[in-house]
Amino acid sequence: MNKLIHLIFIAMLVFGLGSIANAQSSGSTKVVYHIDDAESQGLKGLRNIRNHLDTSPETTIIVVTHANGVDLLMEGAKDKKNNVEYAPLVGALKSRGVKFEVCEITLKNRNLKKDQFTMDADFTPSGVVRVADLQYKDGFAYIKP
Repeated sequence: MNKLIHLIFIAMLVFGLGSIANAQSSGSTKVVYHIDDAESQGLKGLRNIRNHLDTSPETTIIVVTHANGVDLLMEGAKDKKNNVEYAPLVGALKSRGVKFEVCEITLKNRNLKKDQFTMDADFTPSGVVRVADLQYKDGFAYIKP
């Protein structure tokens, strides 16, 4: 009798874990893109995000910027190497559901004002705390272009 109970328990455990794994994989993917240097990551990151959505349009994407990464979202900002303006690329991604966030600690440290940023930018108290919370608490995958 003990053997039968043991087998039933193992079967329940196996099927239960399989159901949990299946439930987790059936939800849409959530990704945080971390940008802390617009010059080296800006254009590449925006292209990565576009390609990501082209392949997997149901993905939830949040871009968190801090340090020199906030330059990506400033009015009139351009990729220096290719002379490509960021705002139209950011606007196109925003229209596809991507959320762009700027670290307020960076604003304070660099003496920047919120009105220096595009209308597509949202703000978060701390970029690094936001990235950590999205990963740990909210289950977002992490990508740093």
